[in-house]
Amino acid sequence: MKLAITGKGGVGKTTLTALIAQIYADLGKQVLAVDGDPSPCLAGALGFPDDVRDKLSPISDMDELIFERTGARKGQIGGFFTINPRVDDIPERFSALHRGVRLLEMGSVEIGGTGCICPEAAILKTLFTHLMFRKDEILMLDMYAGVEHLGRATVDFVDAMIIVVEPTRRSLGTARQIKKLANDIGLKRLYLVGNKVRNDDEKKFLEAETPDLPVLGFLPADLAVQEADRLGIPVHDHVPSLRESARIMAEFLIKLERS
Repeated sequence: MKLAITGKGGVGKTTLTALIAQIYADLGKQVLAVDGDPSPCLAGALGFPDDVRDKLSPISDMDELIFERTGARKGQIGGFFTINPRVDDIPERFSALHRGVRLLEMGSVEIGGTGCICPEAAILKTLFTHLMFRKDEILMLDMYAGVEHLGRATVDFVDAMIIVVEPTRRSLGTARQIKKLANDIGLKRLYLVGNKVRNDDEKKFLEAETPDLPVLGFLPADLAVQEADRLGIPVHDHVPSLRESARIMAEFLIKLERS
């Protein structure tokens, strides 16, 4: 199963990704979580200890690896370089494993048809494609804020896209944009998740104003999320209310995949 988590900046994409990834790992499933944000923070949400996090580095920042695999230096535009470099060893070599979740940091994702034609774009695009064909694991993509990645068709291969929103019209406006672009590249299985929901009125608002997307579930507003971040504790462990809500969503997605 391959899931992409997206939405407006700050809505809680990383929190949801960390919750579901840990739930699946605790069920004994192989989980590869991919942090696609230029400023990676998924390791913190998963509670990776510092000594494990030190092993991580965004692939897009690995100048020597990019040169080794493409024959060109990062940032080089024009000239000749390999556009389909070897990447099959990257997920194991440059990821970190903690509590059953393997984490890979991609870094800035400037790839696809309208992205830059440069060595780092080539290696990231090839790596993304490789990840799509890996079997026997759950792949979770924590996409960076906005909708640009959809324009570059980097997620037209996922089984489902989860759009995280807050109970605000601006957040729903971004969800509407994402839905249109996702549909344009042929991705039809989309779900809405409401985060930071304080009461039934906000649930009803999201259900009434959803841009014709099925609501997968809601994550309650809970100050313990910020506390977990301050303490360096996984949100999965520290916030039972969110963990239970995410568990219901994770179980639904498994049933959906089997159907």
